[in-house]
Amino acid sequence: MKCFYYFKDKSRSRQQRSAPELKEKSRDDYSEADRITKSSCSETSPRGIPELYKEKAHNLRVFSFSELRNATSDFSRLLKIGEGGFGSVYKGSIKPVGGKGEPTVVAIKKLNRDGLQGHKQWVAEVQFLGVVEHPNLVKLIGYCGVDGERGIQRLLVYEFMQNKSLEEHLFDRAYPALAWKTRLQILLGAAQGLAYLHEGLEVQVIYRDFKSSNVLLDENFKPKLSDFGLAREGPVAGRTHVSTAVVGTYGYAAPDYIETGHLTTKSDVWSFGVVLYEILTGRRSLERNRPRVEQKLLEWVKHYTPESKKFGLIIDPRLENQYSISAARKIAKLADSCLLKSAKDRPRMSEVVESLKQIIQDSDEGDSPKKSFESCETDSADSSKKPNQPEATESWKRRMVHLAKLGENVEGAASRRRFMIMQRAKVP
Repeated sequence: MKCFYYFKDKSRSRQQRSAPELKEKSRDDYSEADRITKSSCSETSPRGIPELYKEKAHNLRVFSFSELRNATSDFSRLLKIGEGGFGSVYKGSIKPVGGKGEPTVVAIKKLNRDGLQGHKQWVAEVQFLGVVEHPNLVKLIGYCGVDGERGIQRLLVYEFMQNKSLEEHLFDRAYPALAWKTRLQILLGAAQGLAYLHEGLEVQVIYRDFKSSNVLLDENFKPKLSDFGLAREGPVAGRTHVSTAVVGTYGYAAPDYIETGHLTTKSDVWSFGVVLYEILTGRRSLERNRPRVEQKLLEWVKHYTPESKKFGLIIDPRLENQYSISAARKIAKLADSCLLKSAKDRPRMSEVVESLKQIIQDSDEGDSPKKSFESCETDSADSSKKPNQPEATESWKRRMVHLAKLGENVEGAASRRRFMIMQRAKVP
């Protein structure tokens, strides 16, 4: 990321600050950009995020540190709802401007006080979220930036997302499994958020850190992208990529970006493909506690192509077969297109959005939930053995299932013997 400095007005040290601003580009910044080649975006407008931010900065509320300390009961551990390398997130309650009216529940991110990198990401979030506006992007309400006797304080205030992150609902067994249709709607919303960043603004924005933990869910499980600390302006007219230091999360970063440092919107598309497979399988992109051949998600799913008969084996077992197998195959094919080795061959996010809409429509119009592979095998085997006795076969199967359940509670050798005799007799 390019260098930031704390605030434009250096004379106002140790005071509450106005809206944070980016440093003017230096000659070194431009020489870095000059290593980039042809672009398809931002050809008609030279304005970047800093210029756009100046127009909208007044929409953000500037909080005092004491306001946010009171809102979180002095950053009580009981109100902590998240933690990461950046710092901690607390649930809080803020009063309206002027103090009249009902308080609003919010999420307050308090950055660690040490390190320039945290400050850079804080400024990036304020500026990017101060410009963007979309139903599938988390709303930034305001911020607090103070250089005081206790050191640097950097805080961000967001709308509160009641259902936390997609990551928690996919991988934390403490949460109920996400239903198939809910998963599809989450994918669509997240894709629409990325498409807006790539193609819906005056300036192109590359998110650079798309992953399941950065997809937050509101009370209706509507997804919103969060954490814009690593976001970056896309290439300007005449360029195809931005050359930058490689940052992001292992397992989600595109290999071409890792190898070359060339950042494009197709880097986000790769990351989206990884999350598509996480949604399908219920597995993280990297899981060290699994057998070696299953630790890397993308390597594992290669053995179960969308066209293969074994494809169903990779689907999240927590779905309990309540999903559309044809829709799942289409999702996997879409993921594979997002994960193509050549970045230029990957679809644009607007194309991904249209594909997801079509998949959801086809699924709603008549795709029945997938019948379990095991029960299909059983049905075909039974029908081949007893083709003229379908009713008797079904009656016998039901009776045996009932007896098996009773057998689980049978105690004593005599009871077990009686159960085995009945099982051999195949009571009709």
